[in-house]
Amino acid sequence: MTDTPRIHLPMQLGGIVRQAWRNLLSVYYTNTPVWRWLKSGALVFLGFFLWMGGNVLLAYWTDAIVLRYAMAYGFVLLAWGPFTHLLVVPAVIRLRRTAEHPVVRRIARHGSKINFGTFLVIVAVVGTIAPGVMLLDFSSGFGADAGGDVTAELTCETGADAVSCELETSEGVDHVVLTSGGEVLDRSDEPPYAVSASRDALSDGPSGAQFEIELRDANGDTLRRFVRTV
Repeated sequence: MTDTPRIHLPMQLGGIVRQAWRNLLSVYYTNTPVWRWLKSGALVFLGFFLWMGGNVLLAYWTDAIVLRYAMAYGFVLLAWGPFTHLLVVPAVIRLRRTAEHPVVRRIARHGSKINFGTFLVIVAVVGTIAPGVMLLDFSSGFGADAGGDVTAELTCETGADAVSCELETSEGVDHVVLTSGGEVLDRSDEPPYAVSASRDALSDGPSGAQFEIELRDANGDTLRRFVRTV
């Protein structure tokens, strides 16, 4: 008698999982116009959330590869979600009912699996390539420090082999350093605080080679920080 709950518990959990899967499939294959647009809108919202959220987090963790694939998932989902529920699912349902050729019927029977598999392949390719249109540079906004009373105007030039920056105006600054990937590449202690570095020495950011210009006081504390992307 004491072993009865242990026997029935896995069966109950299995029944709950099966019922949840049936409910999910019923929603997936619901084909009324209202449900098509609701499902498409929900997937567009999810895709936009993953895409934007991944870009924001990538500004902090530039080497997190998993974020690129999460961004790719959301980026592709923006178009693939509506494509699936406005075109693919209605076509699969229609072909399952009307197709007579064995090959067409077989394709229709596995149409959703083929569609999802194709989607995952595209996500993997886009996440690996990481095209520029998918990457948004949020680093400048998050990296720029208000700097309190420090007034500075930075100008930078990008050449084929090097980048260089200097301050046109600066108040309360003791020295300026150019860093990339946490490594100091150049330092200047006198106005106009001109610093430069080779492009090959710059680390990769969300949308290209990235470097930082830090304005520091005599104690080495950062007064203001500028983040620039080549």
